Amino acid sequence: MTMKYSTFMMPLHPPGRNVTETLQEDREAIILADKLGFSEAYVGEHVTDAAEIVTSSMIFLASLASETKQIKLGTGTLNLPNSHPAAIAAQVAMLDHLLKGRLIMGISPGGLMSDAEVFGNFGKDRNAMFVECINTVLKIWESEPPYNIEGQFWKISVEKTMIPKIGQGFIMKPLQKPYPPIVGTAVAPFSNGVTEMAKRGWGPISANFLMPEWVKTHWPKYVEGREAVGAKAHPSEWRVAKSIFVADDEATAKRYALQEGGPYHFYFKQLVHKLVSGGGRSNLFKTNPDTPDSDLTPDYVTQRLVLAGTVNSVVDQILAFREQVGDFGQLLYACHDWMDPALGKRSMELFATEVMPRVNAAIAKS
Repeated sequence: MTMKYSTFMMPLHPPGRNVTETLQEDREAIILADKLGFSEAYVGEHVTDAAEIVTSSMIFLASLASETKQIKLGTGTLNLPNSHPAAIAAQVAMLDHLLKGRLIMGISPGGLMSDAEVFGNFGKDRNAMFVECINTVLKIWESEPPYNIEGQFWKISVEKTMIPKIGQGFIMKPLQKPYPPIVGTAVAPFSNGVTEMAKRGWGPISANFLMPEWVKTHWPKYVEGREAVGAKAHPSEWRVAKSIFVADDEATAKRYALQEGGPYHFYFKQLVHKLVSGGGRSNLFKTNPDTPDSDLTPDYVTQRLVLAGTVNSVVDQILAFREQVGDFGQLLYACHDWMDPALGKRSMELFATEVMPRVNAAIAKS
């Protein structure tokens, strides 16, 4: 099986960088990915984070509709409890038409607590809100006005105001039928969420900030979910994200990707603060539960989660990672801040034109 390659962008930049410049940088990365033959590109969103400057993944992807040709564009992810189901249904449908069917709908309950607080959801059952929201969106697409969909959190109806003969009251449906492919991020070890996604035919994306020991737990959970509905799981349905940096020489690769002051070290420094100090998720970075949280430094995490080196070195590291976690269908190259734009672009070029052909050649021989 050929391993496809795609990209996932949180995106994360040093706070204080010019927002106009970073947005253009992120757009440039996706446009480059399209030219280099990447299969898919996912972009995240947060409303209350100075480091993650995409506040709406759908607006960002819409800006790329006419500047990309073949790459499928995914929301990575829509944080559903923070939105109204009718707005999600209408906006996703419109974006699918703008992209001429190249949209993938990535969804999640949202992981940034300041976003949850600002939308009034902090302390609420956001998982229940997530499930109700996506179920409502799908019901809207499957039905016609007046809808009359009532749940615990939202009520959808246009019964009092619809005027069918002029189209008033109708919510747009997507171009793709019955709707765009749905994917979700998988973060927790032994994630039950992966099993539930699998039951519904949604694809999992294993996060790039998980230790390989935890990434490998996602596949059995996916198989469990597919088997529960009488379906067969195929590795091509599993996407795995990874922080990767490829350079022309080993010294540059190690300096840029692993050392303090580089964009990869900055990225994991931010995540350690969010997930360990502020989020109670230190288990994501541990393979031994007895490891004290104080050991989970940015250096510790970066050294264990970044694949960096020359072409040959990164090929070997990807194959070793695949050997450890199991076969998967798509490797998502995690985008990081272009502290040095030339090196950032060169890494993507080497990954697409040199690394992945060699990885697939090695897989074909095995």
